[in-house]
Amino acid sequence: MGVEPVILGLHDARLPAQRPGAAAEPAKSGARSRSTGSLSQRMLVIAATWLLLLLSLGGFALDRTMTGLATRNFDDQIGYMLTAMVASVEIGPDGEVFFNRPLGDQRFLEPNSGLYWQISGKGHEDFLSRSLWDSSLKLDSDHFDSQPHAFDSDQRSGEPLRVIERSVVLPGSPIQWRFAVAASRTELNGQIARIRSILFWSFVILALGLFLMTALQTWYGLSPLRRVRRAIAALRTGGSTGGSNRVTEPLPDEVQPLVEELNLLLEHADRQAEEARTHAGNLAHALKTPLTVVMNAATAHADDLADTVIREAGVMRRQVDHHLARARAVGRRVAGHSRSVVWDSAGAVERAVTRLYPQVRLDMDGSKTACVAVERQDLDEILGNLIENAAKYGGGSVFVTIDARADDKRFCDIWIEDDGVGIPEAERTRIFARGARLDTGKPGTGLGLAIVRDVAEIYGGSVLLGESEDLGGLLVTLRLPRSSGDSIFRVPAARDT
Repeated sequence: MGVEPVILGLHDARLPAQRPGAAAEPAKSGARSRSTGSLSQRMLVIAATWLLLLLSLGGFALDRTMTGLATRNFDDQIGYMLTAMVASVEIGPDGEVFFNRPLGDQRFLEPNSGLYWQISGKGHEDFLSRSLWDSSLKLDSDHFDSQPHAFDSDQRSGEPLRVIERSVVLPGSPIQWRFAVAASRTELNGQIARIRSILFWSFVILALGLFLMTALQTWYGLSPLRRVRRAIAALRTGGSTGGSNRVTEPLPDEVQPLVEELNLLLEHADRQAEEARTHAGNLAHALKTPLTVVMNAATAHADDLADTVIREAGVMRRQVDHHLARARAVGRRVAGHSRSVVWDSAGAVERAVTRLYPQVRLDMDGSKTACVAVERQDLDEILGNLIENAAKYGGGSVFVTIDARADDKRFCDIWIEDDGVGIPEAERTRIFARGARLDTGKPGTGLGLAIVRDVAEIYGGSVLLGESEDLGGLLVTLRLPRSSGDSIFRVPAARDT
């Protein structure tokens, strides 16, 4: 039995011609790539904004607290004087108030000293300190304040006052007397100004220190990224210090995964380059023999030169088609994540094969939603080769099972079975070689299974040959990686092995 497919659409496939200057365009586009800004600047701007907000709120709160403490301390001082006044006042025989002992602060006796007292009662003349001289304090005596309360007043021109007052009913007098002590706010305002100056410069120095610390932290924290950049530049210009085409410098845990992914990318690029060199060498080697045959025939002016050229040109074209298919699969794999529904692809192949082999019965079973990470064109080509092989060399029945082992979440297994004579176990490895054929009586090139194996391996899959337990012929197990998000459909256990 021979194994040989018709490559569906392969002979018409060509790599697109590259226009002049196209190779230089990626470099230009890379040079034009726009930066989203400096990471260091972002971190510094965020830190500066956050520091400004926190220090402003903290400074405001501390300013309110300190000025409140200074003001309360000032109020307590003049409050003590008010209490001393109330304790020292008595009602005289004429109904007027007088002090039974003098107040202790000398400033009450000095005109315009900045410290004043006053006692007012309805129907009585105001009792004033000598420091008020020829003026008096304007007090609101229409209401009764049992507790002292303080307020600011601008009633004396050029001298802001802090006034504390309370209402008292003295023994032996039905009148509500209003006691008040006023002190100049000059000293208090000076204290508040000194407090705010200290707070301002302290917070300015603190902000500068924190910002410099943040800048140092940013510079030091981002230094591993600069080391990675230098290592990549060294790889681009001449390789790393140790001679390895990898970034091997120890880096922090947050950066090490990035370096590992970079090393995997470099390894992938090296593998692709090696694959390209290998394919170029294989193609050159495959074309060398037919070209030598044609050259010898032409040099010898052989009578069958035309037949020789046609035959060897066909060989060369088959080799070129094989390598084009492989190169096309590699290019699509690199272009991005692929996703194809196996049932749709197998159905399209089934319709094409039944037109070529109307006497063959082809049945399908399994998951209709299974998806694989393979481009649809490559999946059609793989299934087309395998299903047409089964139709061509089988006994008339072909059975395709999609997602035969649905419990494997990484791969999708596709079984292609026929009722032919199968392939001897000793020949199952050799049949994958390019040009290998077991049945030379049927037309073919011997490249079908080689292409299937190569394309499947490019996508991370595999192809295995075995014996079908149900039909008795060849069983081909095609294993392809599942596409992400694929829903798994469990086929009947009767077909599981």
